Amino acid sequence: MSTEKIILDWKKGNFKPLYWLEGEEPFFIDEIVQYAEHNILTETEAEFNLIVFYGKDTEWTTVINACRRYPMFADKQVVLLKEAQQMRDIEKLEPYIVSPLASTIFIISYKEKKIDARTKFAKAIKAKGEVLTTKKLYDNQLPEWTNNIIKATGLTITQKALLLLVEHIGNDLTRIKNEIEKLTINLNGRKNITEDDIENYIGVSKEYNVFELHDALAKKNIAKAIRIIQYFKANPKAASIQQIIPALYNFFSKVYMITGAGTNDEKTIASIIGLNNTYFLKDYMAALNIYKYAGIEKILLLLHHYNLRSIGVKDAGTDDADLLKEMVMKIAAI
Repeated sequence: MSTEKIILDWKKGNFKPLYWLEGEEPFFIDEIVQYAEHNILTETEAEFNLIVFYGKDTEWTTVINACRRYPMFADKQVVLLKEAQQMRDIEKLEPYIVSPLASTIFIISYKEKKIDARTKFAKAIKAKGEVLTTKKLYDNQLPEWTNNIIKATGLTITQKALLLLVEHIGNDLTRIKNEIEKLTINLNGRKNITEDDIENYIGVSKEYNVFELHDALAKKNIAKAIRIIQYFKANPKAASIQQIIPALYNFFSKVYMITGAGTNDEKTIASIIGLNNTYFLKDYMAALNIYKYAGIEKILLLLHHYNLRSIGVKDAGTDDADLLKEMVMKIAAI
């Protein structure tokens, strides 16, 4: 069961008495809970038939009593149990879950955890309701997911602007959606998001960013790489070393994957390394042509070494910018 399927069923008026929402990606859980809280019942119905609990502050007996009451002036009532992972004795909800009331839609938000599927409690949930288990998106899934959110708002975005947005924010789906909403407001009727928009409204320089840094290193443009690092030093919020090195490692790991692709077909290579299209494949190929197989291996080892130093392993506290400059010069020597 997916987020989209659950909400689509609700829009059609198809409800089950129990929904258990669990897993490591809170965005999808919040999306369902927010819809349930504001859209299943009308405003008038919700005055009498919407009950919201928070796990940390709620006793299991109170939740069961609420679930067993009948709706007032409506066919259904909605009971939301938010932050259920913080509730003591949550397993004691089992008697109600085994025999739920058909007129109650009971939605349990159990974030950042998964219930043990072997337990009697979990088996009861699965037998009587819908279970949604969420997972974090992989980094290579973020551009497509973000692009789909943008399309859903009726907008388009350039490829470079999309990557700037994703690389700057990382795997924080809620923040990505919030930034897209900010862009929508500031476009003033325009339908296409550009790199200038990302710079003006999100605060990501289109010239000095992680994307441009790995582009500079891919082409061994060391002067440009140093300028970008200097910008990061002067603007610490632009990118931290803990963002920069993993992003570079991700880039050069994909270059390394190309060496084992066994084909020259661009679409096949793009698919293997997780690109949605071949637009940026030239950057990866440029790096491979310059550094070759052995050079890419050395770069990956260097990145691992400097990542450890950045968190204090075998390093007495070297300035982040100095670490990056040192690393860049060693890459240049390959």
